[in-house]
Amino acid sequence: MPKEAEDRPASPHAPARWLRIVVPTVLVLIWLVVAGIGGPTFGKLSGVSSNDQAAFLPASAESTEVQDWQKRFTDSGSIPAIVVVQADDSIPKSELGTTYADLGTKLGHVDGVQAPPEGASTSVAGPIPSEDGRAVEYIVPVANTDEVKTVVADLRAVADENVPDGARAWVTGPAGLTADLVNAFGGIDGILLLVAVAAVFVILLLVYRALLLPFLVLFTSIFALCAAILFVYLFALWGWIKLSGQSQGILSILVIGAATDYSLLLVARYREALEVEQSRWVAILRAWKASLEPIVASGATVILALLCLLFSDLNSNKSLGPIAAIGIVFSLLSALTLLPALLAIFGRASFWPFRPVVGGRHHKPVEGAALSGLEGIRGLWLRVGRLIARRPRVTWIVSFVLLAACALGLTQLKANGVQQTDVILSQSDAVDGQAIVAKHFDAGSGSPVLIVAPESKADDVLAATQKTDGVASAAFYTGGGRPQEGAPAEPVVKDGHVLIQATLASEPDSSAAERVVKDLRGSLSDDGSVLVGGVTAIALDTNETAQSDLAKIIPIVLAVILVILMLLLRSIVAPVLLIGSVVLSYAAALGVSALVFNHVFGFPGADAAVPLFGFVFLVALGVDYNIFLMTRVREESLRLGTRPGILRGLGVTGSVITSAGVVLAATFAALAVIPILFLVQIAFIVAFGVLLDTVVVRSLLVPAVSYDIGRAIWWPSKLWQDKMHSRRAEISS
Repeated sequence: MPKEAEDRPASPHAPARWLRIVVPTVLVLIWLVVAGIGGPTFGKLSGVSSNDQAAFLPASAESTEVQDWQKRFTDSGSIPAIVVVQADDSIPKSELGTTYADLGTKLGHVDGVQAPPEGASTSVAGPIPSEDGRAVEYIVPVANTDEVKTVVADLRAVADENVPDGARAWVTGPAGLTADLVNAFGGIDGILLLVAVAAVFVILLLVYRALLLPFLVLFTSIFALCAAILFVYLFALWGWIKLSGQSQGILSILVIGAATDYSLLLVARYREALEVEQSRWVAILRAWKASLEPIVASGATVILALLCLLFSDLNSNKSLGPIAAIGIVFSLLSALTLLPALLAIFGRASFWPFRPVVGGRHHKPVEGAALSGLEGIRGLWLRVGRLIARRPRVTWIVSFVLLAACALGLTQLKANGVQQTDVILSQSDAVDGQAIVAKHFDAGSGSPVLIVAPESKADDVLAATQKTDGVASAAFYTGGGRPQEGAPAEPVVKDGHVLIQATLASEPDSSAAERVVKDLRGSLSDDGSVLVGGVTAIALDTNETAQSDLAKIIPIVLAVILVILMLLLRSIVAPVLLIGSVVLSYAAALGVSALVFNHVFGFPGADAAVPLFGFVFLVALGVDYNIFLMTRVREESLRLGTRPGILRGLGVTGSVITSAGVVLAATFAALAVIPILFLVQIAFIVAFGVLLDTVVVRSLLVPAVSYDIGRAIWWPSKLWQDKMHSRRAEISS
């Protein structure tokens, strides 16, 4: 029998026969029922999902207050669509009152368009001719905001069917961009999941070289996702959480990746147990007990890190926290209940055609006391262990310098938000239409800045607004649907306030437009009685809130993870080392990503929430792998001493943790199939960061620093104080 088997404590007896039959059967049946109920809810998520940026702002934001005021003035929650028609030649004025007027009437009859006010024939403003005479535009208020995608599709169909010969129409504006954004998210339910599962399946085949085991692991991940989707759907339906397309996509990827990672750790311990235990039931119990602490600690770390997003002032961040945490909870449950049941049922057949046998691992002695702990380790991890044992300081210094050099790219990160027209990476009718609007009209037409002012200050505020650089025109809201410049000022008054609509010269989602909003907020009121909102202000408030969230949430996440690691490892030094390593890894990943985004992909910038999301996922998931490593190192250190335990822990976990990192990187990379800038950037940051963390931080930096420090990494625990382990460490060094 191998030496390792002799060193291990006696195995427990196999459970009673009825337990071996009942427990796995009940567990599998429970998960089948949950999956059967949760699976069909995939197609229902879009019904409880919202991609409206304004819905995720805090109630205290100035633009949110203006939005509430706007509903009082208009008695409608409609959002504008801009239909722009460009002709090859100048448009005859005679056609404006006939052909183009008829088109406006037909646009107003589309289901979902706001009904006309009393005494008016249509709610559509237009046709509005351009100064160059080659284009007209219509402002169409879309009232059915729950079905923006359908309403915009109908508007496009009507415009295409009725546009005159020699002209072409586009539907853009906030409604058009929202519809195209919803279309871009359309692949989340199918394509994203298919790509992620296919990538994981291929990797599992390569890792296990088995036919059945990849299916068992995938079933574990998919069933976890079905359960998570069911609860997320119900919570969103009841109004407890706000679900968006990006949260839905991240949930799917996170569950598949995390459940697979936890499964890989359990399967690795199960295979080890099968090589020293004849009974598969005893082996699965042994593997489950050995895996329980690191898997639960890992999952708890990610869950608590995600729940730290509840401290965010941005509701999109705040909602992602519990949504993703639900996913991790079911990833944990499936990996610790469903997978053990499946492995117990199929036993060694799970690994066919390379079934593990008792005594299957033959330990090959390695000469040299400095390499104690590497017995039986072969291949890459033997070479890595030798490198760390012989040159630990050189190894960690070189690794540190490499990561620090990568982190220098942070100086080029442009995470101040991007124009909404840059968010969609695929072809977009709304994006193309916005360019046509900017070519022929004031670029901000159809998406005015909204200013709410006390009636006593109305004339002064209007005059100051009209004089502000970047404002093309401004007028009181008179109830006619659009500003009536030059007409007698008879503003609608609500609760002692008036509404001013200011059309900007620049595109409403541009940085130039945001500067105008800042100027207006700074000049119009010293006492806060004048509020500035609208589409541009919403984008500005979203970016500023996201940036403040980054500074607030990062320390909270680090503190929570540090406490968990201290409790898990019974140490202070090791947790501080691990936290420092993942922060450095995050900075390096973000630095390289900034260089790639700017100079390879040519992205115009990044959403302000990208650094925060990247931090939460990379730090929480990066600590996962260090937990897998250091819990095993601590286990081996109790038997062998610290330095041999480090080499032993690295050697036996090397392949499984690397496989887990590759799986997680592949699943997050699948987000890139959704043509949304934010998701593509998160996909690259997390995928690259996980690989960097797995290959450099967990394989070289952390083991080398730990080996160099020696038993002091366990300070002030009993393991640090144990003289027997101390002598072993001194001998091995």
